[in-house]
Amino acid sequence: MQDTAMLQDEILRLKKKKNAIILAHNYQRPEVQDIADVTGDSLELSRAAATMDGEVIVFCGVDFMAETAAILSPEKMVLLPAPDACCPMAGMISAAELRFARTRHPDAAVVCYVNTTADVKAESDICCTSANAVSVVNAVRENTVIFVPDKNLGKYAARFTKKTILPWEGFCLVHDRFTVSDIAIAKQAHPDAVVLVHPECRPEVIDLADHVASTSGIIRHVKSAPENEFIIGTEIGIMHRLAKECPGKRCYPLSEKAICTNMKKTTLVHVRDALETSQPVIKVPEEIAARARDAIERMLAL
Repeated sequence: MQDTAMLQDEILRLKKKKNAIILAHNYQRPEVQDIADVTGDSLELSRAAATMDGEVIVFCGVDFMAETAAILSPEKMVLLPAPDACCPMAGMISAAELRFARTRHPDAAVVCYVNTTADVKAESDICCTSANAVSVVNAVRENTVIFVPDKNLGKYAARFTKKTILPWEGFCLVHDRFTVSDIAIAKQAHPDAVVLVHPECRPEVIDLADHVASTSGIIRHVKSAPENEFIIGTEIGIMHRLAKECPGKRCYPLSEKAICTNMKKTTLVHVRDALETSQPVIKVPEEIAARARDAIERMLAL
């Protein structure tokens, strides 16, 4: 195994040579987060890349994230260092299935979580993130909403609207695995800790949390909260960033098993090789990209 520091130095040299931007999701390996220009959630990263100077985007994440970056920065080359890094939840719905759902509910709006493929975004009316799902659902004019693909996020949004939410039966393999028992065990170990969970968690887990927030929202809360102890109900990759940015706070994972294996596929070797070879490139056909971009931009306009 090559020395981590040597690989990081090589990556930074190649990044400068290729005029590249390195983006890393909050769930990436610690050593990958450490060489990123920006670390954050998926849409946050894509929006940042669209405003940054650089000819190449190296997206350390999963496939739909790189697609979103390509949609929002069509003039830049987008590389996905680990080409087999996918999102199982995004694979739980196809464009054809969504078109069929529209025929069953022709008067409904389709609100699409950003954790979806480009062709599903292209079939949707508007996108949302875990942070703004509630406001997006309330902003559409229709009284019925097909919410895809995360049933738990859809159910969470339904708590804050009078609209009828028709949630798709997709779910995040990591967040859906958290249980009431996990919270009980964590609270027993850390009785004074504040419980923060992601809205992709099951309803019964959300009911027991002190606060519900996106990954970036969790980080902001820990930074600003007066408390010093927190139980973190999301993928454990976020613990690295919390330790760096909130050194005076004590954060404990809700479960040590909360690991997204796809998010961990990207290694420093993958990043180095992607920069060296300019492969693999993620491209979205313009006809799909244009319609997907419309759904994203409708959300951003809010």
